[in-house]
Amino acid sequence: KVNLVESGGGSVQSGGSLTLTCVMSGRVYTDYCMGWFRQEPGKEREGVGATDSDGNRSYSDSVKGRFTISQDVAKNTLYLQMNSLKPEDTAMYYCAADVHYTSQHYLCRPSVSQERMDYWGNGSLVTISS
Repeated sequence: KVNLVESGGGSVQSGGSLTLTCVMSGRVYTDYCMGWFRQEPGKEREGVGATDSDGNRSYSDSVKGRFTISQDVAKNTLYLQMNSLKPEDTAMYYCAADVHYTSQHYLCRPSVSQERMDYWGNGSLVTISS
C-alpha cells in the first residue's frame, strides 16, 4: 500500500503565504499523476493543481498565479506553495496520486476525475483569516 502524508498547514492572515508538503511512501515512481485537492465544509472537494511525471503542471482558475507546484523526485515529495492567500482558500488540503499513469488514459489536470486517484492523504488544514 502507498501512503501519502501531508503537512505544513496552519493559520495565516490574508495576503500571507504557506507551503504544503506531501510525502509518498515506497519507491520512487516514474509514471504518475499527482494532484492537490481541497474541500471546505459543506462543499464538494475540488482540484487546485496537478502534475505528471513528464513535468506537465496545471492549476485551477481560482488559484492560478498564486499557487505553485514543485517536487523533489528523489524523495517522493510534492509541494504546494501558496501565496497571496485569501479567506476563500480556507479548506482541508489533500494530496492524491495515481502511480501507474499514462497520458494515453487521461490528462493529468486539476479537473481530473477524483476516482482516478488511487491513494489519498488524510489532509492538512489551512485557515486564512481576514
